[in-house]
Amino acid sequence: MKNIIITGASGNLGAATVTRFLAAGYRVLVTVSPGNPMKDSSKGEVEQFECDLTDEKSVDAVVQKMVAKYPVIDAALLLVGGFAMGDIAATDGASMKKMYSLNFETAYYVARPVFQHMMGHGQGGRIVFIGARPALEAKAGKGMIAYGLSKSLLFKLSEYLNASGSSKNVVSAVIVPGTIDTPANRASMPMADFSSWATPDQIAEVMISFTSGKSVDVTNQVLKLY
Repeated sequence: MKNIIITGASGNLGAATVTRFLAAGYRVLVTVSPGNPMKDSSKGEVEQFECDLTDEKSVDAVVQKMVAKYPVIDAALLLVGGFAMGDIAATDGASMKKMYSLNFETAYYVARPVFQHMMGHGQGGRIVFIGARPALEAKAGKGMIAYGLSKSLLFKLSEYLNASGSSKNVVSAVIVPGTIDTPANRASMPMADFSSWATPDQIAEVMISFTSGKSVDVTNQVLKLY
């Protein structure tokens, strides 16, 4: 049985992703905030690990605990993140630091020890980040500076990991959905064309395809879903 780490499992995307990977036969290791376990994890192979993803020492300790129990981690899906509006005039240092912590640090703190583990166990591995269109397109990101900048770092991190890991079949990708079809997004944009949005299930299916691939081209691992 393959082992996969999923952060952000309690969100709409996370819940759909956990369900999809359980159906595919994975053992799912989820991180949860201290004192906030998942309400429904009774089906399938789900194990919960309490962790503050903004605390590097906490993250490293949890990853080492996972690795001690399961010597091969096959994939990691880093789904935690946050969103904030704000153009340059509205974006002060505190706003930047908040988005940097939620969107980059929470991913980096997991990716670093997981990547090193995958490089060492000799069986390859897959790491998935969730990017954002405003990080790629200035026109889309000019009104959400902190969000776009913090997400943009994930693309470069993925490139660095692929440059280091491709020789051992350790490959990362950044999935870039447009607007995700969630109840909250529908409520905030009731006049939008929901049919053009990516559903959590569709995004989860892309992650399944990427993580299960025998060999992956690392030259273009930005997967746009818009």
